[in-house]
Amino acid sequence: MKILIIEDELDLSSAIRDYLTSEGYLCETAITYDAAYQKISLYSYDCILLDLMLPDGDGLKLLKHLKSLQKTEGVIIISARNALDDRITGLNLGADDYLMKPFHLSELNARIAAIIRRKNNQHSNIFTFNEIEVDLGAKTITVNRHEIHFTRKEYDLLLYFIYNKGKAISKSAAAEHLWGDDADMADSFDFIYTHIKNIRKKLSDAGAKDYFHSVYGLGYRFTDI
Repeated sequence: MKILIIEDELDLSSAIRDYLTSEGYLCETAITYDAAYQKISLYSYDCILLDLMLPDGDGLKLLKHLKSLQKTEGVIIISARNALDDRITGLNLGADDYLMKPFHLSELNARIAAIIRRKNNQHSNIFTFNEIEVDLGAKTITVNRHEIHFTRKEYDLLLYFIYNKGKAISKSAAAEHLWGDDADMADSFDFIYTHIKNIRKKLSDAGAKDYFHSVYGLGYRFTDI
């Protein structure tokens, strides 16, 4: 799961990033309006943490921009501004939640998890696709109730494809999901092929069907059709 942290307080931004990284999220940060605008325009995220008071712009304008792009990221506004009008405006513009500073990082983590579950129509931490079961809390994957060991990147990649089942996913999109901004530095995306090859073998050895289908000239589609 990939999180964008839009927060200009460096200590708070670092604390949130370190905590959520330890919880298994891939985190990117933006400390200015312009940096956040570019990231929102270029990349997709599972959840965005949005501070309203940025040094070079208003966070509510970023929320308007996000919705103008018709993206579906979950958004949690994190702000020291306690004005009722700000909360109402933010929620009316499409924010999913509003968290006042200061807050406990464990509460922020719980709210992020709740939003991601809602966005994916999940009512628990268990996500299933036929015989494959993913426990989002324990970060484990089982096939026919037998747990399979995956590396961190393999786990993230398989979950990304399951969430986007039926959609054609390009190698570049998969790479960007795994590595964030650093994916732009890759000479090729052959490592995506290697990860998928390893995932397919582990699933097959555990008795699962092969749901990865190559899409010529693009990448892969994860589907049982």
